[in-house]
Amino acid sequence: MKIKGVLIEEKAENALRTCLQRIPFLTIEKIVREARDGTGESMFDLVATICLGQKRLRIIAEVKNNGQPRVVRSAISQLKRYCENSSDVYCVFVAPYISPQAAEICINEGVGYLDLAGNCRLSFGEVYIEQRGNPNPYSEKRDLRSLYSPKAERVLRVLLNNPEKFWRFQPLAEETEVSLGQVSNVKTLLENREWLITSNDGFRVKDPDSLLEEWTKNYNFKRNIARNYYTLKTPAEIENDLAEECDRIKVNYAITGFSGAARYAPMVRYQRAMVYVANELDIITSRLSLKEVTSGANVTLLAPYDEGVFYGRRDVDGIQVASPVQIYLDLMNMKGRGEEAASAVLNKVIKQGW
Repeated sequence: MKIKGVLIEEKAENALRTCLQRIPFLTIEKIVREARDGTGESMFDLVATICLGQKRLRIIAEVKNNGQPRVVRSAISQLKRYCENSSDVYCVFVAPYISPQAAEICINEGVGYLDLAGNCRLSFGEVYIEQRGNPNPYSEKRDLRSLYSPKAERVLRVLLNNPEKFWRFQPLAEETEVSLGQVSNVKTLLENREWLITSNDGFRVKDPDSLLEEWTKNYNFKRNIARNYYTLKTPAEIENDLAEECDRIKVNYAITGFSGAARYAPMVRYQRAMVYVANELDIITSRLSLKEVTSGANVTLLAPYDEGVFYGRRDVDGIQVASPVQIYLDLMNMKGRGEEAASAVLNKVIKQGW
């Protein structure tokens, strides 16, 4: 694999060398890529031979293009098969970025780690180096784009809205209206993060909190097309009128944002109605006498970036309200008191189902 045109193994070698050179009493004899052991059977991505005083030590590194927990555990297992029988070897896992969760796995297993963002923990002999907190410079990497694409998000909505249900590929593909390949891809990405439970009955989310947190960071509310309007009616009145009109002409809709949150957590206050409307916006706004404005709006209608936003909507007092998960994602992208309202929905509704 290459990162910006450079082999990851080359970047890993440079990162390891830079880290070791910070130790004044350590001498690097050599670092070899794709080295075999004495029997010629085992291949290692990197082997660094170093000297600590009169003692020689080898650092064996496994380099992966993915630092997710499942990949880390697999690499550690491979490293340990060799290191357990060698007293002069220290094992290190290297990846473009290693999350705190993956780092803890390495620490618990007694294996060092190093990433290309500068985070590391090496502990052997008299040496102890640790650096944490550097952000992930590869956050836009392919697996994130795959996991949080519109079609993949349909799968996430189903899993988070049905946290206790075990799914098999075909029923999940039918429920989400995506391909079997898409479901398989999302499952693999979630397994790499160790966010799934798998049994004979299928699979379901194991760590919904972590999944929702990462999704929130990668969710872009601005993919929706927003149109702002003004009406003399109150937000509650226009929501009722809009619901009746959408039902009459058979158009999918769902209240979201602060107005949606108020349906689940009544302590949330709002002055603007916000509604996803699948189509026929011009007809609906004309019949409701909504005036499109550039400022002072008290109604926002959203043309959704994907039909998946309607999944899990609920009937609350005769009005379709977006799922608590969808409302949470939307609110976390809103200025003002968006996070506060999102927190109310998370604690009072979403977590009650987890």
